[in-house]
Amino acid sequence: MNFLNVTTLVVRDTLQAAIIKNVITVVLCISINYINGTLVHTFTKHQVFNMNPRYILYIHLVINDIVLLTMFTLLHVLSYIVFTLNVSFCTVLLLMGMCASINNPLTLAVMAVECYVAICFPLRHSRICTVKKTYAVIGLIWMLSSLVVFPDLFVTLATESTEFFHSRVFCFLTNIFRHPYIREKRDIVNQVFLVSVWIVLFYTYFRILTTAKAAATDAKKARNTVLLHGFQLLLCMLTYVHYLAIEGLTSLFPKAGLAIRFAVSIFIHVLPRLISPVVYGLRDKTFRKYLKNDLFCSTCADTKQHKRRKINPKRTL
Repeated sequence: MNFLNVTTLVVRDTLQAAIIKNVITVVLCISINYINGTLVHTFTKHQVFNMNPRYILYIHLVINDIVLLTMFTLLHVLSYIVFTLNVSFCTVLLLMGMCASINNPLTLAVMAVECYVAICFPLRHSRICTVKKTYAVIGLIWMLSSLVVFPDLFVTLATESTEFFHSRVFCFLTNIFRHPYIREKRDIVNQVFLVSVWIVLFYTYFRILTTAKAAATDAKKARNTVLLHGFQLLLCMLTYVHYLAIEGLTSLFPKAGLAIRFAVSIFIHVLPRLISPVVYGLRDKTFRKYLKNDLFCSTCADTKQHKRRKINPKRTL
């Protein structure tokens, strides 16, 4: 049995507007992913980060942001170039993006728990939060997101015809996973996950607040970090009001529907990807020190090499 969507009128941008929007999206994607990629490079280059559960969880958050931003930008650009995509190819892209989207709030919850253990149980922190356990938790996060996402695929495979997966559609979540059960299940799971993560954040924040000394620098930093987790979780929750925001603003400004859709998408899906590198990477003194050394050393090395080439130019025949 097929569950068909209601046919809607599709309005497309002019060529100039399409070029401007795609340039803005691609430039933002490359810039943010370059910053995030630099953070990943710094993490892999220095052993001090590879052996610290806090930085491992942080980089996992950054990698998820890279996946989310790449999937969004790819789908955005392809929607203008070819408009419709093969359903099977679109399904793969959407599944990757959905898994990464679920991973982010779960990773934030685990990072909050790690802060809580470090402040409230400092003597047991090294035994509770080990590198091996951290990678096991990351594996568990991916398993949970897969258990949430892949049932949607199985239901779609069972309810859609073979021809549907060989057809072409506008690559949109509701155009691929069309069974009413999928939307109901997704809403319930999102609510359960978000409520659970909020409970973890509130519990860890107030436990840190009451357990640690108010004058302790580490305690203040831990409390601020958990608050930042809460702020980033709020940004993650913006994804669930994406369609409501577009519908509400479009009803107020009906002539600016395309501009509203683009602005809301950038604000919800692109700009929040800057939070992880700015708030966590640059705020952390240790990470900031190594990041500066890597950037300045590479710049100095390039400058020295350029000077050597000027002093000893190679002769060509």
